[in-house]
Amino acid sequence: MFQKELITAASISLAIVLGACAGRPAQGVLVPVAQSAEGTSRVNVLVATTRQRSVADAGEMFNGERAEDVSYAAITVSIPPDNSRKSGEINWPASLPGDPNRDFVTHSANYLDKRQLSAAVSAAAKPAGRRNALIFVHGFNNRFDDAVYRFAQVVHDAKAPGIPVLFTWPSRGELSLPAYTYDRESANSSSYALEQLIEMLAANPNVKEINIVAHSMGNLVTLEALRGMASRRGRIGAKVRNVMLVAPDVGVDMFRREIQGMGKSRPRFLLFASQDDIALNFSKTIGGGVARIGAIDPAQEPYKSELAQENVEAFDLTKLKGNAHSRAFEDITTVVSMIKVGQ
Repeated sequence: MFQKELITAASISLAIVLGACAGRPAQGVLVPVAQSAEGTSRVNVLVATTRQRSVADAGEMFNGERAEDVSYAAITVSIPPDNSRKSGEINWPASLPGDPNRDFVTHSANYLDKRQLSAAVSAAAKPAGRRNALIFVHGFNNRFDDAVYRFAQVVHDAKAPGIPVLFTWPSRGELSLPAYTYDRESANSSSYALEQLIEMLAANPNVKEINIVAHSMGNLVTLEALRGMASRRGRIGAKVRNVMLVAPDVGVDMFRREIQGMGKSRPRFLLFASQDDIALNFSKTIGGGVARIGAIDPAQEPYKSELAQENVEAFDLTKLKGNAHSRAFEDITTVVSMIKVGQ
């Protein structure tokens, strides 16, 4: 009964693999722009984050440092008219403030408390067709504004009817080995906060279904949060329907333990892997040679039998054209067809 929502959510998850874009302004992107333009679209993104609130840059909102408590926000992103941009891309402004006729700009950005976030979810769920929540958990090398704008872009391009909820953990937004180590520790320490977010959404009577999209290192956060829910409460809960694991930067041994630790009563898991994923093969190297589940061949043993035994649906994207991190977006029609065949 939720096939349509699954296909839409899967389209979103696979679009996200583009990752952070180059050429973005160094700061100030999240300062609201008063100017509006005809033909623009607006995407409202609700946010829960374990990042520290930024005091140096009002247009940053949250930085890459770790906070002791969870913070919340609501951001509305203005997306330029379709004839001014290519689907799948973020038009970062060359200079600030951006021009809504051709750039992604921030229409509004507000800090919330937990009660206000819950109220915003309820308000967003009231219109017809918006009874499901879509949580996105980003990966390595994402600034706060990267995650917000990327999620807004894919929600818009996929025409997703649900409630976009971004969970963003403290990534430094830097491409370096020290930053990778820092990000991995941040991901590991953020799982309980994601668990609390899922439980808050599940407890909202206006939310009927929760789908989760995790990319790369964000899969660490997601798997541990779900295992923690199962461990503490005996089950994950019926509202969590689909969990899409896109290019997961998780060792195969850890993945096996996390899945089995959730017990038998768990949501539908879909794994999207590419054997030629350079980033994950690098992660394998610095991780002591342990293969990443996002870079396996799911048709080969022992993976084929293990995935089948755990009811994890696997999709091998290796033969699709393009870079391993973006081919799913570039050939989204083929990928969605693969998902339909697998149902």
